[in-house]
Amino acid sequence: MSAETSDLTKVDSAVSGLSSSPTEEKKIGHRRASSSAAGVYNINDLEKEGKELQIAKETQKLNWKLNTSPATLDDKEALKKFLTTPPVKKIDLHFPLGLEVTARNLKGVTIKDALDAIHKQFKKKADDELELPVLAGFEWDKEESWTRLVVHQKKEGAPSGAGKKKNKKDTFED
Repeated sequence: MSAETSDLTKVDSAVSGLSSSPTEEKKIGHRRASSSAAGVYNINDLEKEGKELQIAKETQKLNWKLNTSPATLDDKEALKKFLTTPPVKKIDLHFPLGLEVTARNLKGVTIKDALDAIHKQFKKKADDELELPVLAGFEWDKEESWTRLVVHQKKEGAPSGAGKKKNKKDTFED
């Protein structure tokens, strides 16, 4: 019996020692801000400073289908490039029909991060369910929203003129 009571006191002392550990966890949780890379901005800070965003031109040449994995693309180097200059931690991607997805990366949102966020929304769709299944590129319209990129889509994977980038809202009215 005496062996069992000594075991219990050891257990009790271990439980009583837990009360001090949550304060240590809070300190560790606060350290997280350092995981963002230097030179990567918060999009809201850029808006306050009035800094212009530049979008990587490589996105227009990808001819990527929204319902296929970005890993299937041939141009692996383009996927590693930052989506915007200067690089940002997160950016909203707005589709003309109202869908909005957010691409996030504390080290700077890359083209792959944006494609991954889009793919997550469309991966379960069949080709014939998508009216405009191919990514045409992104547009930044600071008058409409500083923190958001508009996603342009097209019907075919082949290079096309600017006319196909327009959203055809009239086709939904029957």
